[in-house]
This record gives sequence, C-alpha cells and structure tokens, in this order.
Amino acid sequence: MTRRRRIYEGKAKVLFEGPEPGTLVQYFKDDATAFNNQKKGIITGKGVLNNRISEYLMSRLSEIGVPTHFVRRLNMREQLVREVEIIPIELVVRNVAAGSLSKRFGIPEGTPLPRSIIEYYYKSDELNDPMVTEEHITAFGWAAPQDLDDMVALSLRVNDYLSGLFLGIGLRLVDFKLEFGRLWENEEMRIVLADEISPDNCRLWDIKTNEKLDKDRFRQDLGKVEEAYQEVARRLGILPEGGPVDVKGPKTVQ
Repeated sequence: MTRRRRIYEGKAKVLFEGPEPGTLVQYFKDDATAFNNQKKGIITGKGVLNNRISEYLMSRLSEIGVPTHFVRRLNMREQLVREVEIIPIELVVRNVAAGSLSKRFGIPEGTPLPRSIIEYYYKSDELNDPMVTEEHITAFGWAAPQDLDDMVALSLRVNDYLSGLFLGIGLRLVDFKLEFGRLWENEEMRIVLADEISPDNCRLWDIKTNEKLDKDRFRQDLGKVEEAYQEVARRLGILPEGGPVDVKGPKTVQ
C-alpha cells in the first residue's frame, strides 16, 4: 500500500498528499456525524457510494462549465483533486423548508419556498458552524465581495442543474451544502467548487412518497441508511457492481 503524508482529516474524509504538485488524494470514510459531531456512527459502504456519487455529479457539473477541484476517481474510496485554499464559508441552498429552516421560522417541513434561498455558515466545529451574513464574511476577511458574488452565481447554477438532474430520476433536491476554494494557477486565482456532493450534504426526497434518501435517515434514526444511499446511486446508474466494497485507506506518514 502506498505511503502518503496525511494533510487533513475531517469528519467524513481524509486528505493525503497527491502524486504530483498541486494535487491531493481525497479518501472517503464510512464515518457519519450529525448535530455538529454530537452524534456519531458508521454507515457501512457510505465512503464507496459517496465517492462514486460525487464523482458523477462533479463530472456532470464540469461538463456545463462549473469549475471544480475534481480531477478523477482513483479507486473505490479515493479521488484525485486539485489542491485549493478552502474558503471557510458553507453555502446552503434551500428549495423546500426542512431541517433548521423549519425550526427557526416555524415553517412546516416540506413547504416549497417562494424562491431558492442561500444561507451562509462559518466553518467552525468549535462554534457549531454559526449562520453569518455577507457583512460578517467581508468584514472579517473570510471572502472578498467578488468571491461571494462568484460563489453565489455558481451555487445557483449548481442548484438549477442538479434540481433538474434529480427530478429526472424521481428525487426532489430539498436543500444542499456547498464549499468553495481558491485555485491558484500561476498568478491567476479563480473560485472553484470543492469538497463533495452526495447524500451526506444534500437532502433528497422521493417525489412520489417524500421518503428521505439522505443523511437525515441517520440524524433522525429512521433506519435503512445504507439502503437510502444505495438507492440514490442506483437511480443515478452508478451503483458499484455487487454493491459497495470495502477498500482500505493508504498508510500514512506523519
């Protein structure tokens, strides 16, 4: 097994030094967390499925001109990505009331929103990822106004495309979280989509039954979590033959 230097380990993924300058290897774990890491568990095969799902969606977005950090999938649990400077802001795009939005405003879950709403959250586990405004973001230097403009424009494009894609396979894209990074090429900088897109950070409901096919099944103890992730992959036409297979991660060098 290749020995690689571990760069960063998050709740669902590990980043390793890539095979060439400016690249990283992104390894998908089966670990699951909810409620800002207060609830933890394992979803068997999740890493394999999220790797395939994110590869598929990132590739489709790239085809319509959305810049991403994704390069290619390496194996069942790993993909090669470009090294970017992550912007510490999560953008949540909401199409239907659910989760914290329903709780904050007393809107019944499942209520269609008048239009898509974008919210900003500061990436900080210690602070429980607080919701912030554009004023906070620009005043504290987390992102420049032009960065935010680019992130919002890309988020709306992603929402339009993915809403249609999921609608075509009988799923409603209720809401989802995006992360972005700064990609430096020579002296040029551009904002690109980073992290992943999967049932871990998308709420996906069956259009006919409203059955939840995402991490809410883990959050709310609904059961059949693995099956929900597999169903999303099956509808996308990318379920690994024979189902998810375990692949050991690379040995790390500290």
